[in-house]
Amino acid sequence: MPHSQTSAPRDSLTGVRLARGASPWLLPTVATAAVSLLRARRSGAAKAVAVPATALAAGMLWFFRDPEREITRGRVISPADGVVQSIMPWKDGRTRVAIFMSPLNVHVNRAPLSGTVTSVEHVPGGFVPAFNKESENNERVVWHFDTELGDIEMIQIAGAVARRIVPYVPQGTKVEQGDRVGLIRFGSRVDLYLPEGVEVDVEVGQKTVAGVTRIDRD
Repeated sequence: MPHSQTSAPRDSLTGVRLARGASPWLLPTVATAAVSLLRARRSGAAKAVAVPATALAAGMLWFFRDPEREITRGRVISPADGVVQSIMPWKDGRTRVAIFMSPLNVHVNRAPLSGTVTSVEHVPGGFVPAFNKESENNERVVWHFDTELGDIEMIQIAGAVARRIVPYVPQGTKVEQGDRVGLIRFGSRVDLYLPEGVEVDVEVGQKTVAGVTRIDRD
């Protein structure tokens, strides 16, 4: 099955592929910048607004970019752009790999393996910074995938700024490895639980690229 391209429409004006779910943030910002630029020649007030509004609109376009990726082949690939924050053995034998996403990272998350989405659960919670240990109790979406390695759990965790997680696919969807599955707005965290017996091939502090960086070792 080919990788889905429907989740990230291309903006016809900018040529930038934008993440699905970015519109509530992007449209007002871009509209304000456009109006202030049009009025800048005739109004000093509009000119004063135009510079920061245009800079903010450009920043939003950068934040919500969704580039195409050449998907790496391997058993488990990174679901998120970011930095490996921690690697922790879990009580049930699994290993948790936590990836911190800064506001400068791409915010679209991808399926770590091919399989079927068996559960997508929204869990209410707080909004402490994603690098804080207490962020485990933040607002989050818990995913379960039925894969060739068995059940794989992935958790999208909201941060202090990211107050909205946008799942792209519902329960029951079959996904290919590297398919886009959801968006977390601004800085946040993604936790991936590797099954018992699967060795980790990344280390704390290492940068990851969603769909590209391999997480496990043969």
